[in-house]
Amino acid sequence: MDFGIRGRWALVCASSKGLGYGCARALAGEGVNLVINARSVDVLEQAAERLRAEAGVEVRAVACDITTEDGRAQALAAAPQIDILVNNAGGPPPGDFRNFTRDDWIKAIDANMLTPIELIKATLDGMLERKFGRVVNITSSAVKAPIEILGLSNGARAGLTGFIAGIGRKTAAHNVTMNNLLPGVFDTDRLRATISTMAKNSGIEFEEALKRRVSSVPAGRLGTPEEFGQACAYLCSMQASYVTGQNFLIDGGAYPGTF
Repeated sequence: MDFGIRGRWALVCASSKGLGYGCARALAGEGVNLVINARSVDVLEQAAERLRAEAGVEVRAVACDITTEDGRAQALAAAPQIDILVNNAGGPPPGDFRNFTRDDWIKAIDANMLTPIELIKATLDGMLERKFGRVVNITSSAVKAPIEILGLSNGARAGLTGFIAGIGRKTAAHNVTMNNLLPGVFDTDRLRATISTMAKNSGIEFEEALKRRVSSVPAGRLGTPEEFGQACAYLCSMQASYVTGQNFLIDGGAYPGTF
């Protein structure tokens, strides 16, 4: 199926590896030119080279902190226009909420709520003028089923979800859609760090903690960044123009609710 987005430009944040890279790779496979971002120059450049070699699209790598005003300006300036925006940022650390300081909360909200909103603000009017735009926010399954040790993430991402629920319906008539992807247990560095914390708190080995985590997933396995990226590419496609303001849960069936 042709997704109808060949030649478009996408900014994919935090995309040198993990779920961000999976999204960048899937979009590149559909012929989308990319601006990819991360803080680590070497890892980012290696990702850019792989994407260019695999898909033959233009890939511009911008090493910066996307949570800063200067970082956002650098990333946005790297493309002639942004047709597709994939918001992503490393999640805040897990822990007991009693130990979170005000600075911890501000940092989490800044990275996982305010930064995506600032990037939407910077790109939305151009999308509206061109009558095409796709915004996909990578949040977390914890938005629907909060995880106790991820209090910072639960709060910040829920705030972004509420914002998108409102504005995503205001822009749909102009062929600009906004949706959220809610990953469950995917094989990423972030997941392994979270499981390491859980293992330490429970006094068990990492492999045992990982086994227990996977056992809670009806699919019986971890998700892959590749399949996550394919879901992102669909939400960015012409075929998804009637989908907006939605929370697309991808968790192997782990969430037990009907809605």
